[in-house]
Amino acid sequence: MSILRPFKANDLFRFNNINLDVWTETYGVTFYLTYLSRWSDLCFTQEAPSGRLQGYILGKAEGVQTDWHGHITAVTVAPEYRRLSLGRNMCQRLEFVSDEIYKGYFVDLYVRCNNVSAINMYEGMGYSVYRRVREYYGNLGIGKDGRDEEDAFDMRKPLSRDVLLESIRTNGRDMIVSAHDVS
Repeated sequence: MSILRPFKANDLFRFNNINLDVWTETYGVTFYLTYLSRWSDLCFTQEAPSGRLQGYILGKAEGVQTDWHGHITAVTVAPEYRRLSLGRNMCQRLEFVSDEIYKGYFVDLYVRCNNVSAINMYEGMGYSVYRRVREYYGNLGIGKDGRDEEDAFDMRKPLSRDVLLESIRTNGRDMIVSAHDVS
C-alpha cells in the first residue's frame, strides 16, 4: 500500500517517471521550491512501498474575501499507477487543508479541454466547469496562424464556507474568457 506524504525538495530528483508524460506540465526547480517554501501544507506526493514516487500534487492558497480559495497548480500520477484513485486521494487531501486550515470558499484547477479522462475524474469528485479560458496554455506557435489555441477549463469545487454555492455556475462551459482576463 502506498503512502501520501508531504512533498520534499529532494523528491525533485526522483520524479522523472511522473513528469515524462504528455499531460504533465513541467516547471523549473525554482517554481517547485517556491511552492514548497510558501505552501508546504498543500504539496504532497504519493510513494509506493518500494520508494518509487507514484504522483504528486502542488497547491496554493490565493484570492481575497469570497474569492479566497485553494488552487491545484499541478496534480499528476505516473502512467503505470493510474486508475488507482491516487489523484483523487491527493486532491481530497488538498481540499481538506484548503477547507479546514485555510478556510477557503472553493478549490479550483485548470485542465486542458481535450483531457477528457481528467475532466471526468474531476466531475466525479464534485468539480464543475466555471469557465473556459481561451489559449490558457500559451502560444507555442503550432496551431492555426501560429497560435497554440489550447484552451483550459477553470473547474471549481465549493467548500463548506461557500454555503450559498456562489463559487460555481451551471453554465460554465458557455462562459468564455481570454487568458489575459484571468488573474
